[in-house]
Amino acid sequence: MKLTINGNEEIVDKTDITISDLLVIKSVKMPEMVSVEYNGDILDRSQFDQTTLSEGDKVEFIYFMGGGSLLNG
Repeated sequence: MKLTINGNEEIVDKTDITISDLLVIKSVKMPEMVSVEYNGDILDRSQFDQTTLSEGDKVEFIYFMGGGSLLNG
């Protein structure tokens, strides 16, 4: 199945996979910290197990970073 993942066309050998499965297949580190855009929509984490991928779907893994400091001086 051909998917676009983070802007790159990729072939995934499996079918009937969910967003959760794709996170495992792609060895996404800290999946609990990743948001997922699926065909232009941000998915709620509760949808990861129920959203089944189809040929041509577009998936973006979005990592939000926090921390750091702003020094004024």
